[in-house]
Amino acid sequence: MTGSIEAEAARLRQLGESRPRPARDPVNEPMINNWTEALGDRNPVYPELAPPAMVQVWTMYGLNGVRDADDPLGAMTKVLDDAGFTSVVATNCEQTYHRYLKPGERLAVTTRLSDVVGPKRTALGEGWFVTTLSTWYVGDEPVAEMMFRVLKFAPPEPTGSVIRPLVNQDTEFFWAGTAERELRIQRCPDCRALRHPPGPFCPRCGSATPDYVVSPGRGEVFSYVVHHHPPVPGKRLPIVIALVELEEGVRMLGELLDVSPDDVRIGQPVTVDWSRVDSDLTLPVWRAVP
Repeated sequence: MTGSIEAEAARLRQLGESRPRPARDPVNEPMINNWTEALGDRNPVYPELAPPAMVQVWTMYGLNGVRDADDPLGAMTKVLDDAGFTSVVATNCEQTYHRYLKPGERLAVTTRLSDVVGPKRTALGEGWFVTTLSTWYVGDEPVAEMMFRVLKFAPPEPTGSVIRPLVNQDTEFFWAGTAERELRIQRCPDCRALRHPPGPFCPRCGSATPDYVVSPGRGEVFSYVVHHHPPVPGKRLPIVIALVELEEGVRMLGELLDVSPDDVRIGQPVTVDWSRVDSDLTLPVWRAVP
């Protein structure tokens, strides 16, 4: 299988750049305004000029778009899908801008396959790194370029009734706490800042000394989603996943139990509870405070 993937990757590389794919719409002020408002970018040069980082926006396929037959990323994706590497995650993106774009300019983009490296064993599963290089043009003038890399990987077979968290040296204290039915929040012993999710360094002072406090687990719903699809092992959908702001000020994700999707509301008081999966895993969950 490895040989056939490498052969197909070599064939696609030899094809070189795809044909220029024109943007559906020219660079325009309404889209620039939507972008800058969403990001809170108040640079006064906009919308007379377009933010450089918007370059990919102008040539996106759209909601019902279909990849061109000579699109190398689409072709390589199909090769890896057929070989069982059906999941994907973006890993790298580097863009280079040659100048600002102006409303009224119409772009076109070409893409070529740079390399396909694998199989590699990763935390997500065995997979292949696929790198493409895209160039945007206005007429014959190249105005921006992008290196884009994805990992196409084979999702691991389910090993239990639920999706198990990845436990590492940064999160081990948290999961040891849930086993004891303690909600532990990482705390910097130097500047006393609390943070979640856990990490190796304090973002405020840079300290690498680990410490934590135990929270009583009271808070309120800061945001939430109702998950309908795809299926989740061990769950009957839909389920409510709530981002809870604890009294300590940090926010933590978890399933909200015993509240129908229609009854969830922002600001709803909740408290932590515990869902014991087995002897090795206890998950924190949220329940509404009556």
